Amino acid sequence: MPRAHRHFLPGLVWHLTHRCHAQDFLLRFARDRARYLHWLFEARKRYGLCLLDYVVTSNHVHLLVKDTGQDTIARSIQLAAGRTAQEFNGRKSRQGAFWEDRYHATAVETGEHLSRCITYIDLNMVRAGVVAHPRDWPHGGYAEMRRSPLRYRLVDEQSLQILLGLNSPAHLRNARCEWIAAALETGLTLRDSTWSESLAVGSTDFTARVQEELGARARSRKVIATDNGTALREPAAAYRVKNRLENRPARSENTYLWDVIFH
Repeated sequence: MPRAHRHFLPGLVWHLTHRCHAQDFLLRFARDRARYLHWLFEARKRYGLCLLDYVVTSNHVHLLVKDTGQDTIARSIQLAAGRTAQEFNGRKSRQGAFWEDRYHATAVETGEHLSRCITYIDLNMVRAGVVAHPRDWPHGGYAEMRRSPLRYRLVDEQSLQILLGLNSPAHLRNARCEWIAAALETGLTLRDSTWSESLAVGSTDFTARVQEELGARARSRKVIATDNGTALREPAAAYRVKNRLENRPARSENTYLWDVIFH
């Protein structure tokens, strides 16, 4: 398989989706989800991973990260995904791939678009019908936020607060609770492929900038209007969102080999 086109867009926030091989539920046991989070914490210590939100489900993970350069994202994914797979295969005497070769990456504009992406990630297991509220899924950033201060906290709340333009940790926590309450009240819990199939989501200026920076890789993509901004994606895929399955494989033309470095 050829290596994906490398690019470096300093300072951007990325929504990453990585799925288990063949949609298998290889993360169905809590111990394996906990081990993935352990290795994410190690990535934060070793490489300075700036993690803004996350959820680990039974067959895929969502990560919201800020690119701080120095290959941080790629090295962190290598560590967390690789070690989780090694431990699982060793314990089960299993051979073969644990993850899909590629993960999907979507650049997300900060501010309002970032808050919507966070809410979308937090509601993942609600959409799947596993829990009624994201606080009830322990392997996610929302549940982490609600727990008492942790020595092994994963989310960089200070960076998240700054990117959202909020003035205190309390304001950040209150805002996230309000976003979830509003989404549940209005029924905005359906899957939206904008967040997992686009190359970029944000204002017209933001998506146009990302398209220009990506060069040849984004040449065939179009900036398409959405309900709350624009997305850089294939025109035909713009709004086939209500009937898609959350756990289907990522489309290869929108994805990156999971060891690709962002530069």
